Amino acid sequence: MDNTNDVIIVTGAARGIGFAFAERLAQDGYTAVIFDLAGAEDAAARIRAAGGKSYGYSGSVTSEQDWDSMLAELSVKNVKIRGLVNNAALFASLEMQPFMDVDRETWMKVMEVNTYGPFLAVQKVTPFMKEEGGAIVNISSTSPLKGVTGMPHYVVSKGAVLALTKSLARELGEHGIRVNTIAPGFTLSDGIMLNTEHVNKFRDIGKAARSIKRDQQPADLVGALSFLIGPDSGFITGQTLVVDGGAYFV
Repeated sequence: MDNTNDVIIVTGAARGIGFAFAERLAQDGYTAVIFDLAGAEDAAARIRAAGGKSYGYSGSVTSEQDWDSMLAELSVKNVKIRGLVNNAALFASLEMQPFMDVDRETWMKVMEVNTYGPFLAVQKVTPFMKEEGGAIVNISSTSPLKGVTGMPHYVVSKGAVLALTKSLARELGEHGIRVNTIAPGFTLSDGIMLNTEHVNKFRDIGKAARSIKRDQQPADLVGALSFLIGPDSGFITGQTLVVDGGAYFV
């Protein structure tokens, strides 16, 4: 499929799940735009070296200036922004804490990145998509569906993403813009593997709870993304697709 003039922006895509998403989108024929704090151009170069089309831009999902700068550069290229994947989030670097021990600074930092980030991204990108429509995929988690201890800030932020998807789907549908969510289970991305506390707590518990008894990898999520971005899901919006090996049943 040749969609190379169609741009899909993926936030937090320099590594881990985000990079797997960008890589798959390039394989599907789209131009994958990687937007991340660091390493974006190196990640894009890896995709180009494999034969895909990709651009990398450094920036923060919470910065209006960074969004405006990237979108201004894209606007002069012969491309159309047809999709957005809100993947960037704070999780792997977070310390596990009981609810009563989470301070205001940590709480607000998680909310800024995990909830305001997707909100701002949609505000900035939607004007470029209204004419011809497109697809937005928000990455949430199964944690707000099940309830998970030790990370109340993260769980609440990802619950907000589920609600944001439904609200946006109602508002943007008239413009031909679909909005859906992927809710992954605990996934062994390279960032997660650096946090032994998370791995020790969630890996075995997650595997035991699954119907499919193995670790979840970033590659397990890319098919769901390809479907929700692509035309085969053209009449699906406002939905949450759980991809967790059968631990949580909707």
